[in-house]
Amino acid sequence: MNGASDLKARQETFLRAILDEGAPLPEGWTNRQAAGMAVYRGNYRSALVGALENTFERTALYVGESAFKQASAHHAITHPPAGWTIDEVGAGFDATCEQLFANNPEVADLAWLEWSMLQVAIGPDVEPLGPQEFAAATGEFGDNEWMALRLEFQARSCGRIVETNLTGLWNALEDAAATERPDPRLAEPRGCLVWREGERPTFQLTEPEAVTAFTAMQEGATYGEVIVALAGNEPSPEQVQDAAMRAGALLGDWLKEGMIISLKA
Repeated sequence: MNGASDLKARQETFLRAILDEGAPLPEGWTNRQAAGMAVYRGNYRSALVGALENTFERTALYVGESAFKQASAHHAITHPPAGWTIDEVGAGFDATCEQLFANNPEVADLAWLEWSMLQVAIGPDVEPLGPQEFAAATGEFGDNEWMALRLEFQARSCGRIVETNLTGLWNALEDAAATERPDPRLAEPRGCLVWREGERPTFQLTEPEAVTAFTAMQEGATYGEVIVALAGNEPSPEQVQDAAMRAGALLGDWLKEGMIISLKA
């Protein structure tokens, strides 16, 4: 085995030993080094849990310190950061919360929102496409151009269907000393969109179809395909017209909020 591959193998063994107490230590280690590994492993996990506490402040406040530390330790062990920064340990924490707090789905929704808000906050600066610029760019469009229209949205903006009163919870948890909290459950599912206004991350609860349409276009669907999806199966001409009007209203909202950065006709 050459030097580079030997070093890589030792690094992989070292990492496995950090993440799994049952994993074998690197070959040739003494009892003293094994004891040092236990200390290092504890410090590493504490750092990951600390990063999660800083990232998910509202989620931690909502579930309580003890429950959050347990969830954080579980996530840190089972989902160590794959990138170069420890902050990436927060990726997928909402899925961990969904698993561990199955009887309280609002915890996963809240964790998803906190992570999404952080992601749009650290995303690249972009100049949104304004309504007047959009009108000028599409002024000569015919039916075919409109149906083939694709949009590019702000980097890291995202959406999710939720059953949680995220607006009420987010505001109530802003003050750690506050004791009154709203009912976390909504009467019916809503959509939640997350984007950035200037340098400030923001979110809004909206109709579920707004998130469905946004996500579809974000993934490459055309404006025409969104209209077809909104119209439903075997629609009447009236239903197609209604779907086109709803799609137009959604497009207007995205432009008004500065979520669109360019056209991809």
